[in-house]
Amino acid sequence: MRERSESTLRPSASRLLAQRLAVPFLVIASLLLIVLGKADLIMFERVRVAATDLAAPVLAALASPAASVAAGVSHVEGLFDLYQQNQRLREENERLLQWQTVARRLAAENEQLRALTRYQPSGATFSIAAQVIANSGGAFARNVLIDAGARDGVARGQAAITGEGLVGRVAEVGERTARILLLSDLNSRIPVVVGAAGQHAVLAGDNSAEPLLLFLPGNGAVKIGDRVVTGGAEGVFPPDLPVGTVASIDGNTVRVAPFAALARLDYLRVVDLGLSAFLPQPVAPPPVSRAGGKPRVNPIQR
Repeated sequence: MRERSESTLRPSASRLLAQRLAVPFLVIASLLLIVLGKADLIMFERVRVAATDLAAPVLAALASPAASVAAGVSHVEGLFDLYQQNQRLREENERLLQWQTVARRLAAENEQLRALTRYQPSGATFSIAAQVIANSGGAFARNVLIDAGARDGVARGQAAITGEGLVGRVAEVGERTARILLLSDLNSRIPVVVGAAGQHAVLAGDNSAEPLLLFLPGNGAVKIGDRVVTGGAEGVFPPDLPVGTVASIDGNTVRVAPFAALARLDYLRVVDLGLSAFLPQPVAPPPVSRAGGKPRVNPIQR
């Protein structure tokens, strides 16, 4: 029994031989590889490149999801930046449109005010520019309300003009406002002179855009396009204030197109041409009795 156990503990001869030859074999193999590597570098480089090419698809597949995610994040960030920039541009565009509207309105008002200063009728003793704050364009009236009244020197009978010509006259005056009776109003009657021949007539409004010419001595001498100016008769208006031109002739009906755009009045000028002295003043209210508080009525004499 003892001899068998000792024989099993001893290494075999072949194993001892392998252990002795392993170290020299590895040394020799290493030296051989070093010699071969130095002798043929091109071969090892080709092997390394081939291995890299074989691993490239795997590396690309691993890198593709990360690149896709990064590209998606960048695209979302770009869309968000584009949305914010679009919002800023919209707000800026709205502000520019508002400023453009204000600039156009101011330019139109400036042009109208310049037109008012270009025309100054002779003989005017008073002049004030006013803004139209209301326009009564009903079926039975053609008048406008301005923001100037008695405290500004406006009086009944004064003429209202624009840079193009006559608009009408002051019909009612309050402390802060005044009402202008336009040429086209049914109650407007103005002596005028028509054409180069100087035919006298009366410009009568009928609540239309083009007033009528009444009491012409002969319609045959009047032509379309003839200039119509104030005649100065009866001291109503001074002569030669521009009114309009003959627009149409239909038998005995002759109509005049006013120079001033009566339907689009924003600013006008009120001038004193001596008209108020020739117009009837407003009727004073009847006296009130002290006892009954009612107006006294005189009996009718039979």
